[in-house]
Amino acid sequence: MRRFFAFSLLALIVLAGCHAGQKTPAQPGASPHFKVYHLRGKVISTDAAKGEVTLAHEAIPGFMEAMTMPYKLKDASILGELHPGDVLTADVLVSQDPDADVLLDHIVVVAQAKPDYPPAVSYHVPAPGDPVPDFKLRNQDGRPIHLGQFQGKALLLTFIYTRCPSPEFCPRVTHNFAVLEKQLAANPALYAKTHLLSVSFDPAYDTPERLRAYGATYLGSTAMNAFAHWEFAVPQKPVLAEMARFFDLGMSQNADATITHTLSTTLIGPDGKVVCFYPGNEWTADQILADLRQRMGN
Repeated sequence: MRRFFAFSLLALIVLAGCHAGQKTPAQPGASPHFKVYHLRGKVISTDAAKGEVTLAHEAIPGFMEAMTMPYKLKDASILGELHPGDVLTADVLVSQDPDADVLLDHIVVVAQAKPDYPPAVSYHVPAPGDPVPDFKLRNQDGRPIHLGQFQGKALLLTFIYTRCPSPEFCPRVTHNFAVLEKQLAANPALYAKTHLLSVSFDPAYDTPERLRAYGATYLGSTAMNAFAHWEFAVPQKPVLAEMARFFDLGMSQNADATITHTLSTTLIGPDGKVVCFYPGNEWTADQILADLRQRMGN
């Protein structure tokens, strides 16, 4: 599979999974408010002059039916990497401004019509039934934890970083987790069968102390037991790289210390296997609560 991340000096792209798509930080002069959907389709043609790719794509849930149409790319420079017959996935960025273009971003070529070179990094898109490795992290109390210790419960895992400046990215995901945490607390039987985990991909800055302070603002408490059901943790860099590959998390460090990144949230079953993958920011707490009730029987 060939990948390239539009914001990095290295070749890298990002993939998707079960529900909605990902997004990138708003650019100067652009509306910061837009919805993100996920697309899968085959390249019919490219037009470098217009910065467009014409795709025959599957239905985009919540946006449009299956059809063949041209799309502008957020980064037109990657058109040279796309060839007729390639199968790709991408995020569809739809601005609230009705006059704005619909853009494609975070393009991943999942099947090349004419394979040309091997990928530098192979990313995995979490799929139902995939066993999740027992990744090791350190939580907001500085205590070592590992994913295997949560087997027996449904674990909802997402990625954030505390300095994230865009309200539509990490703050939105963390807010959704806070809503879900309250919803679960109102259902003691389901609460006892679940656990939430927010993982930072900024180990250089997000110390346990900073994660505790960040988490406390959403939990509304600084008590020691405030994090009993929802933890915040950070892995060491080598483990972070492995987690990013497994959970299809794209990230690129910027000169101003911000991180351009995608969004990745995964529901892991009590058996330690993937139940569902929620890329992007369009999923809701109600949606995940319904998925949990369906699978956990409460």
